[in-house]
Amino acid sequence: MNDLLKKGFYLGLGAAVSGKEKFEKMVNEMVKRGEMSPSQAKSVMNEWISKGESYDKEWGSQAKAKMQDRMKDLGFVSREEYEVLESRVKRLENYHNGE
Repeated sequence: MNDLLKKGFYLGLGAAVSGKEKFEKMVNEMVKRGEMSPSQAKSVMNEWISKGESYDKEWGSQAKAKMQDRMKDLGFVSREEYEVLESRVKRLENYHNGE
């Protein structure tokens, strides 16, 4: 399963790099044909990069929430829940030992 996840990640990364290269090539061709000025091309590239970063953050947040839900469904506890339980156990041990 770990190998499958790696392959999926690399596939997505390759698609993103390929898409970026194709987009840059298309913008550069538009500049060469005079359909867009270099400053417009730079502005378009920056806008697309900004949108990509925004979508990446949004996707990352959604993926994290889904993963947390799945982990909880499987019976795992969060780090915070673990730390609360650990603290309670330590207090009980200290109380039992007379400290």
